[in-house]
Amino acid sequence: MIPQNSPRARRLAGPLISIFAIALILSGAPGAWADAARPAVAARPAVAHKGAVASAYPLASQAGQEILAAGGNAFDAAVAVAAALAVVEPSSSGVGGGGFFLLHRQSDGFETMVDAREKAPGAATRDMYLDKAGNETKGSTDGPISAAIPGEPAAFEYLARKYGKLPLKQSLQPAIRLAREGFPLYLRLQFAIKAKREILARSPDAAKAFLTADGNAPEVGAIIRQPELANTLEAMATQGARGFYEGRVAEQLVAGVRAGGGIWTLADLKNYRVVERKPLVGEYHGARIVTAPPPSSGGIAVLDSLNILAGFDFHDVDSATRKHLIVESMRRAYRDRAIFLGDPDFIKMPLQQLMSVDYAAGQRSSIRADKAMPSDLLPGIESEPKGMNTTHFSVLDAAGNRAAVTITVNLFFGNGYMPTGTGVLLNNEMDDFSAKAGAPNAFGLIGNTANSIAPNKRSLSSMSPTFVETPKGLMIIGSPGGSTIISQVLLGVLNYVDGMTAADIVKYPHYHHQYMPDEIGYEPGALTDAEIARLQSIGHKLRPSTRQWGNMQVVTWDFASGKVDAASDPRGEGEGLVY
Repeated sequence: MIPQNSPRARRLAGPLISIFAIALILSGAPGAWADAARPAVAARPAVAHKGAVASAYPLASQAGQEILAAGGNAFDAAVAVAAALAVVEPSSSGVGGGGFFLLHRQSDGFETMVDAREKAPGAATRDMYLDKAGNETKGSTDGPISAAIPGEPAAFEYLARKYGKLPLKQSLQPAIRLAREGFPLYLRLQFAIKAKREILARSPDAAKAFLTADGNAPEVGAIIRQPELANTLEAMATQGARGFYEGRVAEQLVAGVRAGGGIWTLADLKNYRVVERKPLVGEYHGARIVTAPPPSSGGIAVLDSLNILAGFDFHDVDSATRKHLIVESMRRAYRDRAIFLGDPDFIKMPLQQLMSVDYAAGQRSSIRADKAMPSDLLPGIESEPKGMNTTHFSVLDAAGNRAAVTITVNLFFGNGYMPTGTGVLLNNEMDDFSAKAGAPNAFGLIGNTANSIAPNKRSLSSMSPTFVETPKGLMIIGSPGGSTIISQVLLGVLNYVDGMTAADIVKYPHYHHQYMPDEIGYEPGALTDAEIARLQSIGHKLRPSTRQWGNMQVVTWDFASGKVDAASDPRGEGEGLVY
């Protein structure tokens, strides 16, 4: 234990910042963040290396490898992997969902994020999931009324046209083949089908695709064929995004959604566009961190946490204190997430302030090494006066282009509804909006009016595709896991900077704090008995998880040797391939 008033504790706490100074930072006062950390410039690699793909299922990784072998670049491979995952991992992503594509072009260092996040339908309203008494209904997760307008098909065409080398039709061929010819059911997907069997059974087309004639999950090894999805992918291959957002497929989607009580229109689909956004860039102990901007909350939360932690010397503390300090940074970052963040096309956010080293110093000054800070002592969410199931993959090509892609349909199989004839499972991404200020969503995350529902608005996401570059090498990282995505990526960044290998990073046991509920969740093996006793003694509430979470996919590249590693989380059934 470090005495709170000792010289070492004062050194670890970093510069003290007054409440007045914090107020200046959050108000956007001129120069308040002028001394923000300048990202390190990593050394340029000179050694030849191989390409790599790490994704949540081997057939999807192989799809990316096939496109790289055919002369495609990392961005073509990203289209192939995402489309293949829509077929072989339909519980976690699909063309009925959306996501973030973080890209780096090696030839000129250009970096961007293609935001393919789903958008609220034009008929969406602020209180559409509240009853007359102001209480939340289940509408944000159940049935077509919970579905936002998908973005993934638009991203496929956009990447192929603007950044790829191959035609979209070629990059979609592996997915079309898997959908038409089928693939053997594996244990993780069977588990997902069993968990959502009743919901899938409500939709005749979903039941036909994933359930047996008697309404049960098929046996492991049974061939899953999706001919209607193959037809939809074929339409996209020949017509581009128009093959999904207009014509036959669009008409079937809208008819199915409205028949099930949803509010989509043909105009909603036709008007969908992806948006390119400038990635957030930060620095931690000499590492350059490139990560997702809003409407991702993950990037800002990861950088917020790293800025707080940069003022601590982990070599001077024991493991329990180290984890305590990391948890306290998570507590504050998730609190900021809840209050400030939303769709940048609709609200102004103090991003530069939240990324400021001065703001981090203020956050750090409230952290004690010998005591947990109860979340309700931090300024929180006020009610307004009288506001798992995702997948990630990482791609590196031989030229050094890279893609970190996290895509989702929100909960397992989204809302489980499949409009007739499309093969497309609908997302229930509307649940990621704040239906009511301070009320938790399906992952226990709370939000404010910044993330309230509005027509054509993108909901806040935890997805955190990230690049970490040091003078020695590069890591491409991301994970599914709902609210735990941010903490998983944060731990991955810390572990990579500490020298951990890709294989060790993906299997590292996770612990998590998200401000509310005020508790540390942890996987089996994440905390030792001694660490548990110590954390409890300083005031933390602990909740052991009965299951593991996440499915991290990591690619690393050592600049000096040219060695590339691709590692897939052993919690899942994925595969990392080096080409």
